[in-house]
Amino acid sequence: MVQPWADRTGVQVDYVGTRDMQTQLTAAIEGGGAGLPDLAGIPGPGLMVEWFEDGALKPLDFIDVDAYMEAAPPGLPELGEVDDTLAGIFFKAAVKGFIWYNTNVYDGTVPESWDAVMSTDPAPAESLWCVALESGDASGWPGTDWIEDIVIRQSGPDVYDAWVRGEQTWTSQEIRSAFEEFGEVVATTAGGGNAILTTAFQNGGNGMFTDPPDCLFHHQASFMSDFLADPARAGAAPEDFDFFVMPDIDPQYSGAVTGGGDLFGMFNDTPQARSLIEYLVSAEAQEIWAERGGFIAANTGVPLDAYGDEPSRKAAETLQETTGLRFDASDSMPGAMNAAFQGAMVRFAQNPDDLEAILAELDTVQADAYREE
Repeated sequence: MVQPWADRTGVQVDYVGTRDMQTQLTAAIEGGGAGLPDLAGIPGPGLMVEWFEDGALKPLDFIDVDAYMEAAPPGLPELGEVDDTLAGIFFKAAVKGFIWYNTNVYDGTVPESWDAVMSTDPAPAESLWCVALESGDASGWPGTDWIEDIVIRQSGPDVYDAWVRGEQTWTSQEIRSAFEEFGEVVATTAGGGNAILTTAFQNGGNGMFTDPPDCLFHHQASFMSDFLADPARAGAAPEDFDFFVMPDIDPQYSGAVTGGGDLFGMFNDTPQARSLIEYLVSAEAQEIWAERGGFIAANTGVPLDAYGDEPSRKAAETLQETTGLRFDASDSMPGAMNAAFQGAMVRFAQNPDDLEAILAELDTVQADAYREE
C-alpha cells in the first residue's frame, strides 16, 4: 500500500507490527516520548483524546480537512477530532454487526427481524451460534461488539451515545436488556461457555465449516472474511461464505449501524510523516489495498468495483449507504471503562447469572473513569 509513495519520495518506511500496541505506546509516552514512532495506529478515540490532550499526538491540520471529511463515511472522520482539531485519521474502516454463514449450509434468506434470526432452525448445524471471546489481554472484546450492536438496535442511537459519554448507567434497563439478549445467544452457542472463552476470535467462524457444522451463524465485523478464507483457520473459498447485516430489534431504529476503523496519529511532526499521512487518506492508497480483498476503505472515493472480493464489496456498500453510523462504543470509552467492559463479557459468558453484580461493578468503574477525564 505504501510502496508507490516510498518510490515517489525515496523515503524508507520502517514498519513494526505488534498486538500489544496500547501497552507499548503508553509506556513510551509515560517515559517522556523516547522511542515513539513517527506514525502509529491508535487503539481508539478514547485514548486518542487522552494522548492528544497530553501533547503526545500532534495536530493533523496540515491536511485538506474539508476534502478528507467529504470523502469519508458520515460520522467517521469526526471521531478523529479533539475540540475541532484533527488528531487522528482513518484509512481503513470496518462495519460491525454482520451475521456470517456458510453458503452451502444456509440458503441466504435474510431474516426480517432479530426474532426471526433467533428462531431459525439451525439444522443441520448443532447450534445456532458460534461465539469466540479469546483475544489475549483483550479477551472479551468480541462480546462488547455484541452488546453494542444490540443496544443501538434495541434502544437507539441516543441511548448509545449517552452510554458512550458515561451518562447512561450500566444498571439501566436499556443496557441490562442488551446483556439479557446476549445471554440468549450464549445459551444457543456451540460448546457453551467453555468454547466461547477458549476459542480465539480469529477462529470464531471455523465451526460453520466442520462436518457436520457446529453452528449456523457467527457474528463479527467485516474483517472476518480474511479469517474465514485463511487456510490455517476455516480455509473457506470466497464463494462458500457470505453475510447479512444484523436486522432490527426495534424497527424505529432501523438503519443504525456500528463500525470501527484503523485510526492513525502522528507522534513526531516531520515532513516525511506529514507526507505519508496525506497519502494514506487518499483514494489512490486505499484502492491498492481494496483490490487485494479483506479491506474496507475509509475513503468513499474508492469505487465499489475496485474491491477484490464480494464480501468486502458488500461491506463497503453498506458503509457508503449508512446514515446512522456509530463508532465502536467500548473503543470510544475511557481506557479503564473499556478494559472493565471486556472483562465483564468474559465473566458474563462464564456465568450469566452474575449479571446484576457485573453491571453494578461496571457502574462503579464508570463513575471513576469519567470523573478522571
